[in-house]
Amino acid sequence: MSRRALFFLLLAIIALVIGLATGRALWFTMAYLLALLLIVSFVWAWANLRYTNLSRMTRTRRSQVGEVFEERMTAENSGWLPKLWLEIRDQSTFPGHSISQVVHSLMPRKKTPWRVRTLSRMRGRYRLGPLLLRTSDPFGLFPMQRKIDAQTNVIVYPLIVDIQQFPLPQGVLSGGEAVRKRTFHVTPNASGVREYVPGDSFGRIHWKSTARRNRLIVKEFELDPQVDVWIIPDMNAAEQMTRPGFQREIAIVTNGTADKPRTVKLAPATEEYVVTIAASIARHFLHQDRAVGMTAWGASRELMQPDRGERQINRILETFAVIRADGNTALTDVLLAETSRFQRGSTLVVVTPTTDRDWAMSARELQRRGFRVLTVLVDPAGFGSQFSGQNLYELMQASNLVTYKVEEGDDVAKVLNRIT
Repeated sequence: MSRRALFFLLLAIIALVIGLATGRALWFTMAYLLALLLIVSFVWAWANLRYTNLSRMTRTRRSQVGEVFEERMTAENSGWLPKLWLEIRDQSTFPGHSISQVVHSLMPRKKTPWRVRTLSRMRGRYRLGPLLLRTSDPFGLFPMQRKIDAQTNVIVYPLIVDIQQFPLPQGVLSGGEAVRKRTFHVTPNASGVREYVPGDSFGRIHWKSTARRNRLIVKEFELDPQVDVWIIPDMNAAEQMTRPGFQREIAIVTNGTADKPRTVKLAPATEEYVVTIAASIARHFLHQDRAVGMTAWGASRELMQPDRGERQINRILETFAVIRADGNTALTDVLLAETSRFQRGSTLVVVTPTTDRDWAMSARELQRRGFRVLTVLVDPAGFGSQFSGQNLYELMQASNLVTYKVEEGDDVAKVLNRIT
């Protein structure tokens, strides 16, 4: 109950007392009118909350940095009393996104729709909701609020650049040693036939054997002998740099509007460059139908076994959406711990902002052990570091190790599409 309602209640009590003391009808009438006003106002405010329906709808619960996320909201008056105003407060955590609105003059059995379009500026997993609904009676005597606890999550994938001709290290052939392992994927390596079971794709049916045996026969396949590709982003916090004065809340710089974003520029932080490059390379190889795995050590260890297809793309992008460079394990230690998981001949794509010249020695050791190492160096010099990655880059080049160097402000797609 508001102070205004208490004031009117006090007036009603005073009028009633004076009426009882004097016996004059005017004071009783005033007391009854004030009491009726309080009752009607309370019922009106209660009905405003009770007979209000809110619905929010999103086209998709996935977005990507640089894309527009759209959400639609509808407020409906399902009662018989008009609502002079409704305040809807959104408590979502999506940066820059809020469907908060004040709806005026919502008539009985009417709806008021609106939509909000927000440019996705930061990768991550965010909460949509809950909602807080506030309203009152026409006299403002009984302000009321109700919390709608319905919540859902939206995930924002990192920025992905288009890679067309990112090469494998020289000397990697398309084939490899035979892998005697059955797979549900259709590969060029048919290993035999078996009887059809429910769930088998009709594309696997071997029609000659089916006609000869007079029952459905399907082909079995073995894994393609192409080597696996492992994506290894460096999530060691000690190696990361962020340009001084940069605020995390402003993850990207856009040249355009929320409706028509024209360009997207990565945040001046090595972490965002590492994640974008690693995610883009992973998607590139998966689109080439290669088996891609990923391992990264941030605050926790992330490991994803090599696989193919759109499902693997979604899994990798979801991991890169939420991973943070808050680990305390050096890149060389990560590889030392994970090397036993890599098949001999696998391609290791390492994305790191390190300037430690010892990485060149580690990369040579990995190649000596039969792995193909490709390194993408994110030069921290442009992000405020007093150290430059140029010396390490030149050492890698002199050691005949496939290496790319990305600097702050570079067109990442252009750099990665360059054949070294």
